Parts: sequence; C-alpha cells; structure tokens
Amino acid sequence: MRGRSDVDDAARDARILVTDLTEEQARADADVEQVKARRERDQGMIDAGSISDPKALERMLGELESLARRISDLEDVEIDVMERLENAQAELEHRSAALEKIDTEAAQLEETRAHKATDLQAELAQVAAERQESVQGMPEDLMTLYEKLRTSKGGVGAAALHRKECQGCRLTLNAADLAVIAAKPADDVVRCEECDRILVRTPESGL
Repeated sequence: MRGRSDVDDAARDARILVTDLTEEQARADADVEQVKARRERDQGMIDAGSISDPKALERMLGELESLARRISDLEDVEIDVMERLENAQAELEHRSAALEKIDTEAAQLEETRAHKATDLQAELAQVAAERQESVQGMPEDLMTLYEKLRTSKGGVGAAALHRKECQGCRLTLNAADLAVIAAKPADDVVRCEECDRILVRTPESGL
C-alpha cells in the first residue's frame, strides 16, 4: 500500500529527527551547566575573598562577564533546540496517529473481506448443491453440451430468452429465428443464433 508506505517513511524520518534533537538538547544542556558551574566557581572565589591581587580580580570579573554572555548564547541555542524538538515530537505523534489509523482501517477491511469471503464460499456451496440437485435426471449429452458452452462462454452456458432477447449476449432475436424456436417442441434444445448458448424458454420469452 503506497499511502501507508509514505506515512511510514515520514514517521521514521520524524522518529530519527526526534532522536537527533534529543541528543542535541542533552549536549546543549550539558554545555550550559558546564559554563554555569565555572561561573559559580569563579563567583565563589570572589565572594570568599580568595583573590587579593587587584589585577587578578579584574581579570576574574571580566571573565564572569564573558561567562554570562556565553551562558546567554548557549541558553538561546538550548531554547532553539527545545522548540525544534517539540515540533518534531508533534510531527511524530501526528504521523504515528495517521499510521495507526491506516492500520486500524486496513484490519477492519481485512476482517470485512474475510467475512464476505466466508459468505461467498457458503453461497457457492449452496449454489453448487442446488445445481447438483437440479441436473439430476438431465440427459447426459445435454449436460456435456452445457458444460462445453459454459467453459467457452465465460461461465454462462445457458441463458433465458426474455422478451425476444437472449440474456446471454443481450441481443434481440429476429422474427424468423423466433418463429423457428416457437415451432419447436418444449423439450427440444434450442440455441441462440448469435452467441450459440442454450436458450431457456419461459412464458416471458415473447414467442
């Protein structure tokens, strides 16, 4: 099923993207935490008065400003990754739901098909039994002819003559052919001049 394959491919791509972005977010989080830890260490040293050299203290304060900017940049990256990850997760959920819907509908269709197949098999068995019963007592040569025609005529070896029309080929018989058929005894086998099928005469044949 091409439609399912397309959705499955899209879901797979979304799943890969979610995995990649999850790893990228973990790295971004780690980078932010690492720089924050360094800033806290430096700030702790300043607060504790561990740095007495004015020049060293000035360098440390400058480094804290640089670390603050670095944290801000990294947090921007972190937020960007989080937003992309949320979008990717939403896309994955959408594709997964679509895939589940397709599979559910396919399962329902298969169940319906199986039920119909079972019903058809039962109908075929019933028709075969009724046919077997109806042909009892039929002349063997007639049944041989019928089977031969049924094989060569797409499964229809005999057709009703209804209102002057053969129900096998759907062509209307001309007056001459109808007159010949009407003159024959009821137990004679008559054939359609157009499709050669056995014609079954009924009160509605139009003879």
